[in-house]
Amino acid sequence: MPQHPLTHFRAGRVFTAVPASPWAESLLVAHGRIVFAGSTADAEARVAAAAEVCRTVDLDGRVVLPGMIESHSHLVNLGRSLDQVDLLSAPDLAEMQRRVAAAAAARPDAARVLGRSWLLAPLAGEQPHRDMLDAVVPDRPVYLVSNDLHSGWVNTAALRELGIDRGTPDPEGGTIVRDANGDATGLLLETAALVLMRGGIEALEEDAVRDRAVRTALAAYLAAGVTAVADLGLRAAELSALERARAADDLVLPVAGYLRVETSDDPAAIAEQIERAIATRDRLRERADSRPGPEPALVVRGIKLWIDGVIDSGTAAMVSPFAGGAHPAALWRRDLLCSAVAAADRAGLQVAMHAIGDAGVSLALDAVAEARRTNGDSGIRHRIEHLEVVSHGTAERLASLDVIASVQPVHADPEVQGAWRAQLGDDRVDRGYPWAEFAAAGATIALGTDAPTAPYAPLQNLYLATTRRSPAHPELPANHPELRLPLERAIVAATRDAAAACGWGGERGELRAGLAADFVVLDVDPFRDGPEVLRGAAPSLVVVGGVERG
Repeated sequence: MPQHPLTHFRAGRVFTAVPASPWAESLLVAHGRIVFAGSTADAEARVAAAAEVCRTVDLDGRVVLPGMIESHSHLVNLGRSLDQVDLLSAPDLAEMQRRVAAAAAARPDAARVLGRSWLLAPLAGEQPHRDMLDAVVPDRPVYLVSNDLHSGWVNTAALRELGIDRGTPDPEGGTIVRDANGDATGLLLETAALVLMRGGIEALEEDAVRDRAVRTALAAYLAAGVTAVADLGLRAAELSALERARAADDLVLPVAGYLRVETSDDPAAIAEQIERAIATRDRLRERADSRPGPEPALVVRGIKLWIDGVIDSGTAAMVSPFAGGAHPAALWRRDLLCSAVAAADRAGLQVAMHAIGDAGVSLALDAVAEARRTNGDSGIRHRIEHLEVVSHGTAERLASLDVIASVQPVHADPEVQGAWRAQLGDDRVDRGYPWAEFAAAGATIALGTDAPTAPYAPLQNLYLATTRRSPAHPELPANHPELRLPLERAIVAATRDAAAACGWGGERGELRAGLAADFVVLDVDPFRDGPEVLRGAAPSLVVVGGVERG
């Protein structure tokens, strides 16, 4: 729908996320921006005084929220995943095998079978093994990524396609799980899955597949009420797909990219990756400056580092060992991490650090503190992603260092906590995902989903943030509800603060004059009826840059 010179969205319940004036009734929108937010009477008076032709959209008292900002996603992987076999709800190995076999039968000409979101719990204590997949698909490679993306499960044909045999060394920061004879079992952990497996698939994949994945992911987000996306951990092929989408005007939402920087014991290799990120950011800036029109649809904000693994597979960096005795170290040496964060900070790159365990989170905060001592206050607000288990005092350190806590409520879904709780096995479970602690300390919280590691729908993400209950299975006990966020704070974390976390502060995330006209209209009212109504909610209207999308 083409933009009208002036549109009055009138007579709604508009939550603006502006601290001084959190509520309005009407929005006036022109040329993609909000020109007024306030009472309907004042809006009508402004329209009359301006003597402009004004189109009216009657909100009929419905709730309006700022557009949801997806602060942590993986666009190409999300788009791919929507075309892959989904194993998340499979209750046991037999059902997993049935779904994989059905996917193979449905596409007999496909070169390989791809699947996602498997969990350990349905295997009833067994470890994923290639024989389990060979039993149903022996003739084609099968690649299954775990729900947290940090583990891969492949069959014998896939191991052969990747060139993994007894002589293949473990990649730095990862493990090719082997049996007593030294043969790969088909389970790949951390960089063996994140780099070796996924990199192998991508090397075989045509650009058209990635291009379609970008379009698919953005369309899904738009329909769900997301109006801007941060893509965390871009590889070269994924960035190229986003650049092609930008050139073709296929980026229907603004995208902020964070380029992956792999860990290494070679300081020169780390420095080279950071220099490449700087050059890429500058190149995109120059290209955007040379194009007429509104703000660039694609920017590089910074870099993404992986400090540790995940709790479910026992690879997160913890102060105390896991229940089974495993006690893995962080993926980065302290000196190299501090040097890398300081170098990025000096260059004006925001650093987003994946840190899930308490030791990993503390190390990430130490690196930011060292960068501040080295560089002074650069004004860049760095981010830590996930923060699932933290030490006492972490919330206060986040606030004092002005580090953004980028969290994903969907990871705390009671439905997927079995392996997570079993790996910890002690009172650390009682302080998992401690968002209320962060809020009480005054830390900035940004909400995202980490899709496709979890469902991408932002309203269901808000349901989890505010209830700690499972959207799919609300009958399950809430996951420590005392750690939930109040509704308004959660919405601010998904809008204004998420925008700030992605470099869009002062541009979007609030509904006030001068900002992008990005907002969603709901047919439910969580302020009146409680956050429970968000469980099945979907937007009835999504507006991006003043354009009505649905």
